[in-house]
Amino acid sequence: MSHSTDSIADIYSQHHGWLLRWLRGKLRCADQAADLAQDTFLRLLTTPVEQRGLREPRAYLTTVAQRLVIDHYRRQSLEQAWLETLALMPEPIAPSPEDRMLMLETLHRIDAMLDGLLPQVRSTFLLSQLEGLAYADIAKQLGISERTVKRYMVQAFERCILLIV
Repeated sequence: MSHSTDSIADIYSQHHGWLLRWLRGKLRCADQAADLAQDTFLRLLTTPVEQRGLREPRAYLTTVAQRLVIDHYRRQSLEQAWLETLALMPEPIAPSPEDRMLMLETLHRIDAMLDGLLPQVRSTFLLSQLEGLAYADIAKQLGISERTVKRYMVQAFERCILLIV
């Protein structure tokens, strides 16, 4: 089953208004809703045809848009936590606006990397990198073997490298 660009244009014209209203209800902001509606249709354009499942366009659009809404709120939460951390810093230590933006971009990339990991892998990585625990201690805490900890760390570092490249 193949869908041409025309059928995507048809889906856009038939469902854009509905999706925009749905997103406004979720976000309570017309501008953010418009941005996420556009991002949703951009995903539709860039998804391989066999993965689209376009027999039910609204179901597909809702699924994609819902993931984008979750990402939006996660980014917003991350930014708020960063701003709160900055507010607690003494003025001479506070980073410049440029450094703040670079750090925020880095936090977004780390968040995206962690989001792509399985929960056990993410926990292993965070215990190692943030808590500084040794692999044996991580294995004991998570109830897994040290060999599994090493395997999970390899997966996490591979994910980091893929995002950096």
